[in-house]
Amino acid sequence: MLTKPLEQTYFIIDFDSTFTKVEALDVLGEISLIGRPDRDDVLDQIRTITDRGMAGELSLAQSLEQRLRLLNAHRDHLPALIETLMTKVSDSFQRNRSFLSEHADQIYIVSSGFKEFIVPIVTALGVKEDHVFANTFEYDEKGNIVGCDCENPLATDGGKVKLMRSLQLDGDVYVIGDGYTDYEIRESGLANRFYAFTENVLRPSVVEKADYVSPSLDDFLFDNKLSRSHSYPKSRIKVLLLENVHPVAVHLFEQEGFSVEIRKGALDEDELIEAIRGVHILGIRSKTNVSRRVLEHADRLITIGAFCIGTNQIDLTACSERGIAVFNAPYSNTRSVVELAIGEIIMLIRNVVTKSNKMHEGIWDKSANNSFEVRGKKLGLIGYGNIGTQLSVVAEALGMEVYFYDVVDKLALGNARKCRTLEDLLAVSDIVSLHTDGRKDNKNLIGAREFGLMKEGVIFLNLSRGHIVDIPALVEAIKSGKVAGAGIDVFPYEPKTNSEEFINELRGLPNVILTPHIGGSTEEAQENIGTFVPGKLLEYINNGSTYGSVNFPELQLPLLKESHRLLHIHRNVPGILSQLNQIFAKHHINIKGQYLKTDEHIGYVITDIAKEYDEDVVAELRNVENTIKFRLLY
Repeated sequence: MLTKPLEQTYFIIDFDSTFTKVEALDVLGEISLIGRPDRDDVLDQIRTITDRGMAGELSLAQSLEQRLRLLNAHRDHLPALIETLMTKVSDSFQRNRSFLSEHADQIYIVSSGFKEFIVPIVTALGVKEDHVFANTFEYDEKGNIVGCDCENPLATDGGKVKLMRSLQLDGDVYVIGDGYTDYEIRESGLANRFYAFTENVLRPSVVEKADYVSPSLDDFLFDNKLSRSHSYPKSRIKVLLLENVHPVAVHLFEQEGFSVEIRKGALDEDELIEAIRGVHILGIRSKTNVSRRVLEHADRLITIGAFCIGTNQIDLTACSERGIAVFNAPYSNTRSVVELAIGEIIMLIRNVVTKSNKMHEGIWDKSANNSFEVRGKKLGLIGYGNIGTQLSVVAEALGMEVYFYDVVDKLALGNARKCRTLEDLLAVSDIVSLHTDGRKDNKNLIGAREFGLMKEGVIFLNLSRGHIVDIPALVEAIKSGKVAGAGIDVFPYEPKTNSEEFINELRGLPNVILTPHIGGSTEEAQENIGTFVPGKLLEYINNGSTYGSVNFPELQLPLLKESHRLLHIHRNVPGILSQLNQIFAKHHINIKGQYLKTDEHIGYVITDIAKEYDEDVVAELRNVENTIKFRLLY
């Protein structure tokens, strides 16, 4: 979009709500008015004046005069203001420090704010001090801020226009700002374009005047083919989060600058096909199935986050074939599931549910019949993974004898004993608890035959996957007395939203605890998952690291420094790395670091190169035979 060579282009950048996320005088008021009983009212007045001035409803002179009068500020307040503003630099400006320093000769800060706090902030990111044009405070003999230098054109109406005329910049001029006074530079003919900057605040009256809208500095640089020309602006990375993912995850993605769409419930296949177009990051829980057909319509999808333990609802093979990395949360809700299992075991073996129901009906049945302690009872665990092992430890601490069966050879913790076969475990256990994965082979793992092998009056729990248990067989076992109590948290079919009725044959049966798939649904677990999964997704998006991926070769990479990182995902066939390096050698590109990992199906090559390279390199790398996906990071 640049119409002249870069060295003949100048960038005029506003400070308040552009370079920083806030209006500095508003922040100064928060500091200077501490202890005042009317502090909140005064701050509201200051913000209103600020907004009216930015929208062009008040003259600049009026806005400055009224705000300074209300501030009651002192010179001694400025260090605290500067310290606060250092933490409030706009995220996209932080991300693009290299642009600010590399093009410092062409960057000017033109602000109606004040040099006393602007200079320390912008120079820390590479802007030249003599390229900062702003007002200066005036103080009385006690150091109170009483006004500003009225001789400075920026203290007057149309001040930015007057200042720009004095600079006499010979070249293209692009203005980036959030206020009406920034637009006035363009209106006066002193700038080629005005970009309304909306990362921090959107002023409709300013946006409608703009030549272009820039949701971030990333967008501005991307559109103008500047230093991050190949790096997709973060505001254009679309995140779709389904099934009530924890708000902390939403915050983390929004903080990164991504565009986030939230839907409360799960989506069926057709709905997801419609919703996934243009989506780069998909976040789901257990109810949404990401099928091969869905992935065929995922035109921009880079990665999927399963905000739960299992990933059986995702076609991992199809994801790998399309270069889509999948991450989950294998440990984050383990404790929550274990606690629910222990709680239900105690409630069921004491027959508390039945007695509680009778109490609600007015029946007082004070009896020890069919009520037992867990101490000394034999707990049989089918599946000895993260949850099974932790449940084993907690149950043993309660005095239970623990037995387990797993198709994979596992080391027993504490005094737990491994059973050679599933049949052996069923025969010995007073309580059977399922903690297997959801692979298709496990469908109806527990059916009529398996219930027949269990002890009479067994307690049975399934907090793993719904399709693992044959529900009609379980119903019959409960009615016959073979199963004295059951705790079921997962079902072959589960409602997609809370408004859909739960229909199941287990409803109404005695001493049965039914819970709506809440094994991992504690505030602690969901917050842990909401933090953990976005962390993995962001590492992959920003750094290329695949550590913790369930379908990609795992690579944990160093942070990207002073390099461009090229991520090449390909089918695992011989010779790919050689072809890539031949391209680098052909174009005399210096490789600063290279990492390769493969699995049975795909290979993942990460190459860090020096910044100088020909644009043809990118096209050649994308066109290497057997390439699945190619990305660049800056």
